Amino acid sequence: MRKIVLVAIVGASLFFAGCTKETQNEIGRSLQNWTGSDGVLDIYMGGKLVKRFINIAKLTSATSTKGNDTRDYRYGYGYLDTNRNFRVDEGERKLYFEISNYSTPYIFYENPKY
Repeated sequence: MRKIVLVAIVGASLFFAGCTKETQNEIGRSLQNWTGSDGVLDIYMGGKLVKRFINIAKLTSATSTKGNDTRDYRYGYGYLDTNRNFRVDEGERKLYFEISNYSTPYIFYENPKY
């Protein structure tokens, strides 16, 4: 049994070593999406926190409809945390959002409360 586990670990290591960094990132993101994540997105204006979205599985970079060019915004789905307590409370709805790469500063991180 130990030999099988060792062979699997060595094989996975060799596979990842042969991948480009972008491919490794894509594999990591797909594993994270499969296992789930509890992302938080804080949006700032004038140095103050103005919006917080919670329970975000991922931020996606938009791509053009023709070609592989990325657009200058990211999007996702999350709950608008109006009282900023890192929990989905009654009345807080799941919303679609978009964030421009050139406008307001934002921080995306894993929820520290869970």
